[in-house]
Formats: sequence, structure tokens, C-alpha cells
Amino acid sequence: MDQTNKNNPKVQKTDTEWRAQLTPEQFHVTRQHGTERPFTSPLLKEKRGGTFNCVACGAPLFTSDAKFESGTGWPSFYAPVSKDAVKEIHDDSHGMRRTEIRCASCEAHLGHVFPDGPKPTGQRYCMNGVALGFDPKAGEKK
Repeated sequence: MDQTNKNNPKVQKTDTEWRAQLTPEQFHVTRQHGTERPFTSPLLKEKRGGTFNCVACGAPLFTSDAKFESGTGWPSFYAPVSKDAVKEIHDDSHGMRRTEIRCASCEAHLGHVFPDGPKPTGQRYCMNGVALGFDPKAGEKK
């Protein structure tokens, strides 16, 4: 899935521009490939219908229809909103073999994907909630 998101143009900014736009925690996770502490994101318990977007550039990434409770402490999804919404990067850091997930539009680090998710895909996109924004469907309670 190493493709440009066709619906969202590439977004490129300097670290100074990203720091001005993002909170320190958002910058650490999305630009420095950090990880938020588990069970700290309000999006973990988000049950409303809607779209989860990249906090850095606003690109749509996941829908609430693909969200599930994984028990890991991070918002989890079984599929992105489209195959070109995210980019997969081989990650051998921390002595593990993993697949990093980035926003295809702005290269923000979002989390990792693992092959232990539910049907229909069997994938678990384990995302940092601080890397996501949420837009509820029209008419949903806030």
C-alpha cells in the first residue's frame, strides 16, 4: 500500500510548521514515531458513527464501522477507509518485525498493523488515538 492517497494531496511541512500546528504529544507520535500510553485516548471508547481522520492533515483514515475493541489499549480497526489512505512501512525497530502505518497524505506515524484482527480482513490496525481526529456522522450526538 505504498501509494499516494488519491483523494488527498501530499502534505509537506517543516518540523517548525508541524510543531506550531500540533500539540507536543501529537508531534512526538506523528512526526517522531512515538507511542502514546495505552488506555489514555478518549477515542478508545468512541462509539458514535463517523470518520477517524489524520490529526496532522485531516485525511480520512478509518470509519467507525471498521472499529473494534481489541483489548490492547489503543483504538483498533480491521481496515482503513480505502487502500490508498494509509502507507505500510517495514519496521524492525525495538527488536521486533512489524508493519508501521503512516498517513499516505502527510507521512504521519499512526501506529502498526498486525495479522490478528477480526473478520473480514484478519488485520488489526492498532492506532495511536493522539494521531487521530474524529468527525461524527451528521445528526450524531456529540
